Amino acid sequence: MKVAQVVADSSSHINQSVRDHVSAAEWRARVDLAACYRLVAMHGWDDLIFTHISAKVPGTEDFLINPYGLMFHEMTASSLVKVDQSGKKLMDSPYDINPAGYTIHSAVHESRHDVMCVMHTHTAAGVAVCAQKQGVLPISQQSLFVLASLAYHGYEGVALNHEEKARLQADLGDCNFLMLRNHGLLTCGSTIADTFLMMFTFQRACEIQVLAQGGGAELIPIDGQILAGAKAMIAGVTRSAEGMGGQLAWPALLRKLDQFSPGYTQ
Repeated sequence: MKVAQVVADSSSHINQSVRDHVSAAEWRARVDLAACYRLVAMHGWDDLIFTHISAKVPGTEDFLINPYGLMFHEMTASSLVKVDQSGKKLMDSPYDINPAGYTIHSAVHESRHDVMCVMHTHTAAGVAVCAQKQGVLPISQQSLFVLASLAYHGYEGVALNHEEKARLQADLGDCNFLMLRNHGLLTCGSTIADTFLMMFTFQRACEIQVLAQGGGAELIPIDGQILAGAKAMIAGVTRSAEGMGGQLAWPALLRKLDQFSPGYTQ
């Protein structure tokens, strides 16, 4: 039997049982999280099977994360793996989870009870800026959104050491953007939609920075007074005192996904 057929058969089997055994709120979270994975693939931010996005199961401390072995464009609502804070699977699944992904995501969910979703990527532009000593530079409008809530965490190798969790939690604090030095980007938010939009902005800021630096010309930094007022400007643009206004963009993103990759709802 071909690998693609095995994946299809497994997803079909899971789908028959999962929706009937979870709450309506959990199923909605599963659909949105699967959509988020597929949107990451659509934008070219995936790294084969090696990054991860998680979302809390509403009303619990448990969270959903990708089955280790599926590509992001294959993700479905029913294939997501539900684990508790210790990483124990809470429903039958033919897949395990990425142990490094568990370390990073459980650290954030454990310490940030305001966070529903955590998103981590290894994009070329993101890692390029992660490797720069000064980090994100205030040279674009996109960078303003990031710098208003940005923290940094030093590289400690592949995230398999659970002792790193406390240091990651301390570095993140109450910020929603985290630059993992030499590693990648992380965003966290109160909704899946906000977390995706944060990553879109983070990624775009890094792309702009790398392109601007490659031009060789002297860069123009944004004035410090404008940086200081960034949070108020963000609230005006997103129509929200908190979050990134994901509720504005998310329905349009789902319409695009329904057109080009509709299987996420299975």
